[in-house]
Parts: sequence; structure tokens; C-alpha cells
Amino acid sequence: MSATLEVESTLTDRYQTTVPETVRRALRLGKRDKIHYTIRPNGEVVLTRAESPEDDDPALAPFLDFLARDIASHPERLRAIDARFVKRLQSLTGDIEVDLDAPLSADDE
Repeated sequence: MSATLEVESTLTDRYQTTVPETVRRALRLGKRDKIHYTIRPNGEVVLTRAESPEDDDPALAPFLDFLARDIASHPERLRAIDARFVKRLQSLTGDIEVDLDAPLSADDE
């Protein structure tokens, strides 16, 4: 089993800090790389290297963040999808074939 390493850094008056070299090496971080923070319900924060593929949809991440915050803030709003609704969706889309790798036509873009 690997040993757990612990390091510290200090916040400046402007709430900035230097990522310790041990962390930079572990995450393979370079200048201008992005860091991703996962905040767990118990207050624990997990720091990982953010992946940002060139072809990412710029609207998708903010939308997913919005959904995650809304679900976390209002879990009582979550509802299961009933079998009747699933059957209705299948009846509307059952005969449609989609090739997700096919390029979009000019009309679809």
C-alpha cells in the first residue's frame, strides 16, 4: 500500500496560494494547466488535474455544474422515470437510427 503524503501551502491576502511541488509532480501540472476541485459533503476537497479536450462544448460543463448544484440543493425534486413514460419515448423514437459519428449536414449545424 502506498504511503499518503501530506503537504501544506499558505493563502495570501488575496486568497492565492502556490501549489506545492509535490502536488504539481503528482498531478503532472505545468504552467497554465487547470486544476479541478471536488468538494465532498463531509468538507473534504479532492484536487485533480482538469482535463480540457479541445473539442469540448463550452456550454456543457456550466450546464452540468448547474444541474449538480440544483440536485445537491433540492434532492427532493428528483423523480424516477416511470415505465409508461419510457414506453412513450420508445414509441416516438424506436424507428429512428442515429449515427453519432456521422458529420452534421449544413442544416443541422
